Amino acid sequence: MADLERGMKLENSEREALLSQVEAEDNQEYPMPKPTTKPTNCIATPHFNALHLLIAFLAGSAGCFVTQYAICGTTCFSQGSSYPESAASVAFAPPYVGSTTRDAFPPPSPTNAFPSLFPTNVGYAGETPTGAEPALIATAPAQPLHTGAPVLVPPKESEKFDIFKKWGNLAPWYSVEKGTFGVDSGPEVPETCAITGLHLLHRHGARYPTAWASYGGPANFSSRLNAVAEGIEASGELSFMNEWTYKLGEELLTPFGRQQLYDLGISMRLKYGFLLSNFTEANRLPVFRTESQDRMLHSALNFAAGFFGIPYEGQYQQSITIEEKGYNNTLAPYKTCPNAKEDVADRGKWYVAKWAEVYLKDANERLRKQIKGYELTIEDTYVLQQLCAYETVALGYSKFCGLFTEEEWDGFDYALDLSFWYNSAFGSPVARVQGVGYVQELVSRLKQQRIPVHRTSTNGTLDDDERTFPFGDALYVDATHEVVVLNILTALNLTTLAAGGPLPYDHIPEKQTFKVSQLAPFATNVQFQLLECTDVQGGPQIRIIANDGVIPLTGIKGCPEQKDGMCPTDVFVKAQEELIEKTEWEYDCFADLTGIPDGPAWETVTGDAPRTF
Repeated sequence: MADLERGMKLENSEREALLSQVEAEDNQEYPMPKPTTKPTNCIATPHFNALHLLIAFLAGSAGCFVTQYAICGTTCFSQGSSYPESAASVAFAPPYVGSTTRDAFPPPSPTNAFPSLFPTNVGYAGETPTGAEPALIATAPAQPLHTGAPVLVPPKESEKFDIFKKWGNLAPWYSVEKGTFGVDSGPEVPETCAITGLHLLHRHGARYPTAWASYGGPANFSSRLNAVAEGIEASGELSFMNEWTYKLGEELLTPFGRQQLYDLGISMRLKYGFLLSNFTEANRLPVFRTESQDRMLHSALNFAAGFFGIPYEGQYQQSITIEEKGYNNTLAPYKTCPNAKEDVADRGKWYVAKWAEVYLKDANERLRKQIKGYELTIEDTYVLQQLCAYETVALGYSKFCGLFTEEEWDGFDYALDLSFWYNSAFGSPVARVQGVGYVQELVSRLKQQRIPVHRTSTNGTLDDDERTFPFGDALYVDATHEVVVLNILTALNLTTLAAGGPLPYDHIPEKQTFKVSQLAPFATNVQFQLLECTDVQGGPQIRIIANDGVIPLTGIKGCPEQKDGMCPTDVFVKAQEELIEKTEWEYDCFADLTGIPDGPAWETVTGDAPRTF
């Protein structure tokens, strides 16, 4: 009993050693031990004899016997085996093609979790004076380029080309080249101008595959393999699949995805940190928005960790909108638009399937000869390309990447262009109506006036409240999905991005202006810059920058062809108000559009639903 009391005192003293003196004095349950002149004995002296040891040995042996018997019955003690045959096969069987590997972390109830012994703040931080806020966007002669994914390993076969840029929406975001969208200007502040505000729209970071896939889908492929796994034998380039297991989760951010948003937060703080002075002067905190989905919320929090540092609590307020049916949400408009469902909105599947038959014909013939016991289809071959991208952003490297040529990767990239053009952008019958809600909010912020009528995906409860939808702030940050980013770019009427459409399904057009890898990759970011200029007519200006590439605004009524891509803000707002008024939410979202034919029998380049078909 004395030893137990000494042990408890020792634990308490170790705990209190991690607390400040004030905290310890306030703790009545575990008071700080008073200093002694004699050193504390850290190891209690045991008092055991032979009888104690014998009893402990017999008790331990009996405990082992009872445990083994409870687990496997009498088979545990059969001759020649310590375990039943079924248990041994589960424990030691090698992986097989199509099997699934899952690693659960953290453990649900770790035995060594003692939060009180590991506080995150013990005081004694040292000197903490801050410096001036950075303003890289305004002070540097050029802007740093984001080159994509330095922590990911590409295959040796792609040394002559950047494979990361050929994955469509699965690509890591990168700075596009100047002039990519048609404006020979960079994101840095134009001469004689000053930035007065920023509205930042960004996507979540790299994730595992989603549960739903209209064409392809790694999990679907793994299930098909698993059904015939024991009869499969791979050779040649596919020989690694004899030991391959499916290691991907579902929907959640990957470690690389977390890094992407942290890096993006740092980048935006370096460029636009000076805008925070407006909040200090007004004695206010910024309000950033995201959604309730796990990958969305944690993308926003990782962005905040990069932008504000840790701890970020007390430096901003995070608005979390609910992504679920029954909740209006401009960052997830498909939840309140019935025609966003598969039978209307998934027009891309037809085009992707047709194109895959063209660009993957040779690859399929090449690879199907290297696997016996399973008939590899064109769609399966497409999935192998998906696995390359998903495994790389999740695990850091994938052997599937080396199976294809550069031309076949160009085909994969274009397949995703087709998918999103017809599902979420200018070729979709419901793209504009889904993006118009966010455009309404953007106009509301720019005019500093409440939305007059909530007849789209806007949320009156949140948008009519100054606390959750403030006006007059110099910085706004909204996080959403790639489909919504493309919905919004379509609703804004950025027609220069649609100049190459409708996209054909039998070849890649030479002059293609719509590329998903440039507009909606993982962690894509769209900057709406607000500027005051001394030598530009029209008053305050606005311009739109996607992944460091300036987008022309000439498709917006009244916006001039300006060398830096700027448009007077009041002209921009008036044009958007006209487009909002012309958008028919009730028809586009609720009319029966299920009769729209697949393929080029009906097409659009404005993202509007047909009135007749």
